[in-house]
Parts: sequence; C-alpha cells; structure tokens
Amino acid sequence: MCSVCGCGSGELRYNGKPAAQSGANKATGPTRSYAFRPLQAQPAAGRTTTPDRLDYGSGPAHAHAPGLSQAQMVSIEQNILGKNDALADANRRWLTERGVFTLNLVSSPGSGKTTLLVETITRLAGSVPVTVIEGDQQTEFDAERIRATGAPALQINTGKGCHLDAHMVGTALTRLPIAERSLLLIENVGNLVCPAAFDLGEAHKVVILSVTEGEDKPLKYPDMFAAADLMVLSKIDLLPYLKFDLARVFDYAHRVNPRLVMLPLSATSGEGFDDWLAWIRSGLARSGASCKPSTECMS
Repeated sequence: MCSVCGCGSGELRYNGKPAAQSGANKATGPTRSYAFRPLQAQPAAGRTTTPDRLDYGSGPAHAHAPGLSQAQMVSIEQNILGKNDALADANRRWLTERGVFTLNLVSSPGSGKTTLLVETITRLAGSVPVTVIEGDQQTEFDAERIRATGAPALQINTGKGCHLDAHMVGTALTRLPIAERSLLLIENVGNLVCPAAFDLGEAHKVVILSVTEGEDKPLKYPDMFAAADLMVLSKIDLLPYLKFDLARVFDYAHRVNPRLVMLPLSATSGEGFDDWLAWIRSGLARSGASCKPSTECMS
C-alpha cells in the first residue's frame, strides 16, 4: 500500500500482463489491518473539529490514517517519496541526455486528456516524433486510441493504485522506441490528489481542467495546481452552454500558484490549440539544446 496516498497494492500490469510476467518488479508491501474505533475515541491531534466540519488535513502529515501518528506518517512519506525522487532523477537524466521533452499530464477523469493527446499527435505528425505512456487502473482503451494515430503507446495498468510512479515510468522507458529530440507524453491516472506528490522525471506537470468541472478545483485540490507549471483549460467550446467564470478560475489558480501559466483551448474546435503547440515546440527546442555531446543526439 502507498502510505502517502493510501492506494492499494493492486497488481501492476504492463500492456495487460501482470508485472511478474512482463519482467518488471511486482509492487509488494506489508499488509496492515486496523480495528475500527469510533470517531470520538480517535486522537484529536491533527484534526480540527467544529459542529459542521471535520478537518483531517491539519498537522504535519496533512492527512489521517488509523493507527499511525502524524510523525509516523511523515516518516513513511519521506521514505517513499525519497525513493521515488531518486528514480525520477535517473529517469530525468536519461531523458535529458537524449533531448526528450517530457510532459506529465494530470487531471480528474473525463477532463479530455486523451482527446488532447490524440489531437496533439495528429497535428505534430511528420514534424515531431511522439511517444506516449498511458496510465489507468484497468483497460487499454486510451492506449488503443493513441496507437490509432500511429504513435507508439505503452499502457500501464495500476490495479488499485491511483497514480503512476517513477519506477513504472522507468520500466516503460526501456520498452518504448523513444527517439532522440522527441516528445514523450505521460497520461497519468485520472486523479487530482495523489499524482501531485510523485515526480516521474518529467520536464513539466501539466494540469488539465475542463470547464465542465467548475471554477473551484484549484482551491479544492491545491497540491496539484501548486505542482504544475501549466494549466490547460479544456473544452472551452462548451462555454456558451455553461455558467463558468474564466476570470474566477484564473484568480483561484493564481492564488495557489502565482507562476502557473494558463492556456484555454478546445481540442474539438481548435481554439487555442496553436498556443499549446507553440508551448510544446518551445520546450522541444530547449530539450534538444540540452543534449549531451556524448550521446547520439548530436545530429
């Protein structure tokens, strides 16, 4: 179990096969069981209680787990994220040496990540090699949509896991035909919470928020918007049919992250898409310039 986010130790799969069969390390971990205790018997530390609110996000761990103190939770989180960050740094070195511009796309389910990827690949076809890592708990639906464009895509099924981590991505890097000076798009599991904490080795986290989700998401899920460098506001072709305040969502996002760049676009109508592609091409140019002379990306 991931003690940072509480997700289960479900069977990790690559392209529909259990990790043990595919040669990857199977995610394992100790099993811990807890006896249920009534709410009033739980420690008050780290919890703010009012007649109409229970706050389990207080305290150093900013979370609550039965049977664990705040100090224990912080220690576990530091251990898990420390190991993940070391693997992420190795991924980043591997990608940087080859001039691969890597984006970690994060959002809630249904925001339009896969549609954005398909349209991006289609528009970049013939000019930029694109490879995709798809993360979902189950199925290969999204990877199949990507492969239909002609781009290589590897599906990672996380089982009960609610996010990708650096180990999963590092394994995927060895299985994909990733060209030098290319674009790698990682579509994370749909979740606005846990993926915020896990560095995968990407150049940027890109958070995607659709106008159908409401303006308050940056304040409700601040860690994700604080961790991102770019916010894509998707499905803006639906704005005439919704009560959605663009100024308000930009204000809320900047309260959480003043440096956050924002791009409204529609993958359906194409509005704003040129700005998105220009941002990608700028990143590709910087990544290509960072190739080490010792690698093959000197061409």
